[in-house]
Amino acid sequence: MNKIIYLKEVPLLKKILGFSIVALGLLSFTASIVFGAIFIAIGINFLLTEGSEIDLDTSTYRSIHSLFGFHFGKWKPCPKFDYVSVFKTIENQTVRVITAETTLQNDIILLNLFYNGNKHITFYKTQDKNDAFKVAQKFQSLFNIDILDATESEKKWL
Repeated sequence: MNKIIYLKEVPLLKKILGFSIVALGLLSFTASIVFGAIFIAIGINFLLTEGSEIDLDTSTYRSIHSLFGFHFGKWKPCPKFDYVSVFKTIENQTVRVITAETTLQNDIILLNLFYNGNKHITFYKTQDKNDAFKVAQKFQSLFNIDILDATESEKKWL
């Protein structure tokens, strides 16, 4: 199958916390089923990530929730895409500990497939501009659409 998958990255601290809470839930499961189940559910929620998946063979896509490499979501037929937008933005990740908080920022490039005017689906995220345009060109050839370069202050059609 020919698929393209985009998943939001789970921060390392959140992964460690999630695995710790799941382990605590498994340990407390023997003492109390209710508390064990609650801890396991909270830990799994920390490890869960979301994104999008497109199946090029069947022309379907889905918004997905992913856990340990398993993807869950309902397949929908692909709409007629108008164009693919490649744009640069800043991604903020807030890390909180009991009494402290910090926000990490990094530049990223997102690829959105637009349809029905202003509706869009984010299908790819990278920090490499060349990689982003290679994927955008793949979408361009697959769906016969234009590319909007919004990585600079002045947008241009390619």
